[in-house]
Amino acid sequence: MSTIELKAGAHLKGVDLSEFDWTDCDLLDLELTDCTIRDTQFSGVVLQGARFKGCRFIRCRFAHADLREAEFEDCVFTDDEGHVGAQFAFCRLDEGRFRRCDLSFARFERSTLYGIEMEACNLRGAAFVRADFGRAFGRKVVKCSAALKGCNLELADLTQVRLPDCDLNRSNFREAVLVDADLEGADLRECEFFHALTVGLKLARADLRGAEVSGLNLSELGSLDGMKVSVDQQYRLLTAMGLDVYAE
Repeated sequence: MSTIELKAGAHLKGVDLSEFDWTDCDLLDLELTDCTIRDTQFSGVVLQGARFKGCRFIRCRFAHADLREAEFEDCVFTDDEGHVGAQFAFCRLDEGRFRRCDLSFARFERSTLYGIEMEACNLRGAAFVRADFGRAFGRKVVKCSAALKGCNLELADLTQVRLPDCDLNRSNFREAVLVDADLEGADLRECEFFHALTVGLKLARADLRGAEVSGLNLSELGSLDGMKVSVDQQYRLLTAMGLDVYAE
């Protein structure tokens, strides 16, 4: 490690950084490519604007880390068996970008994620525990912003998450926990909700055209006024409510 200089703005490729002490380091605009970091605590580290491509974060924990505007592309955040995910606790992930990353079983706890973008990421079994996608623009004005497009959120825990008016199209929520979540006005086109837990889920004004809505019980939803569905989805929605639907 003595021959590796890790500092703000550094560019490194193909190195193992598991032995480096990341605690409270200021590594603004760091760029890492094809690097490996194993069993590491990222405590208080500043990685704002950092770029990571093809990196592996194995059994890593981010605590009070500044990851604003950081970009992760084709990165893996699970262990070698794919069972243990990364932990993000009290982190700042605002305006972060994740593209084609494996975030299986990741845990986002009490972290801010305003304006985050995740595209084609694997978030299977991930948990969002009091994660905040909102930002205050005044005493009474709080807006949420996020885009989770084409992501796999199968078995993910999104209990009480607030993502109103956000872009979630083509994502898979199969068997996900969406209890009391707020997705009002969200773009949910072509999403998968098979066997998802949706008691109290708010879907007013949400666009579900082309989504797999089998098992989505409208009577259990927290809101549905103005929800958009296509004609061919009516049968499945009414059947889920226990109604017998006939062509004539």
